[in-house]
Amino acid sequence: MGGFGQWSSKAVALQSYIGFKEGELMQEENIFYTVDMQREVRDFVQNLEKELAEYPPAYERDPVEIRNDQEEGIGRYKKPVLSEKAIEREIQSDEGPISVRAFIPEDQIDGVYLHIHGGGWVFGRAHHRDDDLEEIMNDCNAAVISVDYRLAPENPYPAAQDDCEAVAIWVVENALKEFGTDKIAIGGESAGGHLSASTMIRMRDKHGFTGFSGANLVYGVFDMSGTPSLKLWGDRNLVLSTPMMNWFFDHYLPNHDRRDPDISPLYAHLHDLAPALFTVGTLDPLLDDTLFMHSRWFASGNPSTLNVYPGATHGFERQETMLATKVKARMRNFISESFQS
Repeated sequence: MGGFGQWSSKAVALQSYIGFKEGELMQEENIFYTVDMQREVRDFVQNLEKELAEYPPAYERDPVEIRNDQEEGIGRYKKPVLSEKAIEREIQSDEGPISVRAFIPEDQIDGVYLHIHGGGWVFGRAHHRDDDLEEIMNDCNAAVISVDYRLAPENPYPAAQDDCEAVAIWVVENALKEFGTDKIAIGGESAGGHLSASTMIRMRDKHGFTGFSGANLVYGVFDMSGTPSLKLWGDRNLVLSTPMMNWFFDHYLPNHDRRDPDISPLYAHLHDLAPALFTVGTLDPLLDDTLFMHSRWFASGNPSTLNVYPGATHGFERQETMLATKVKARMRNFISESFQS
C-alpha cells in the first residue's frame, strides 16, 4: 500500500455504569451530570423532537438528495465547517484509492487516532467531523486519521468494512515511521462504532494484529439483525427510529445473513481486543447494542467502561448542551490515557 508522503499542518479502565436518578448529583471521574444539566438535556430533546417532526423522515427520501442537503446546509442540516488544519490524502488498496482526512500535530505526537465516521453506512463524510477531530488532535496530541469510506447503497457490504480495514493496515504498518509512535487508538460514532469494532476483529483474525491501545465506541451498531431496544422503539423520531434503522440495514445489507460475525460484531469472538469506552444515551434505539456489546467485551477479557446517560438521544455529544461538552472531554481523556497505557 502506498504511503502518504510528507505530512503538513498547512494543507486498562474499570467496568463502570452511570445510572442516574432525577435530582441526584453524579460524578464519574471528570463528568458531572447535575440537575441543571439533566433539565437542559430534557428541554433540548423536546425541542429536537418538534424540529424533526417538521421534516419528512430520511427513509422517505433519496439518499443522494439528503447527502446534497447535508453538504449545502439545507433544511435542518448545518453546512460543514472545514478546518484549515485538515489534510486530505489517499492510500492505495486492492480496490482502488481510499481517501482519508487527517489532522497532524506540528510538534508532539503521543499516538494515532483512527477515526471512522457515522451516518448509517449511507450518509456522512470524514470532513463532517472536522471540529471534533481537530480538538482531538490538540487535546490528545494525536495524529488523527479519518476514513472516507465508500457509502451504500451504491457500495453495499463489504465495501465500507474493506476500506476501513485497508486504512487500518496502512496505519499499523506506517505509524512508527510516519508519526514516531506505535500507539494506535480507534473509534467512531454509530455506524462508525460498528466499523471500528469490525476493523479490530478483522485486524486480529486476518492480520494477527491485537495492538490497538483503546477503542472509543460511541452508540455503535453491533447487531445488524436488531436488538430489542431497536425493534421495540417504533417510529418515534429522535434522530433514529426503527424504520430509519431498517432503511439503513436494507441499503447496506440487501442480501446477507445479518448475524454473520463479520457483519454483526456482537456475534464474533471478542477476545484480545482493546480496552474500550462505550458511550450511549437511554433515548437511543441502539441502547441495547451498547449494553450487550459492553457485556460481551468485558466478559471476553477486555477492559471495558460503560457510560450510559439518561435522557440523551443518538448523537447527543454533538448537541449544544453542557453534557455534550463534558462527554466529549471524557472521550478525549480516554484517548489520551490509551496512548499512555
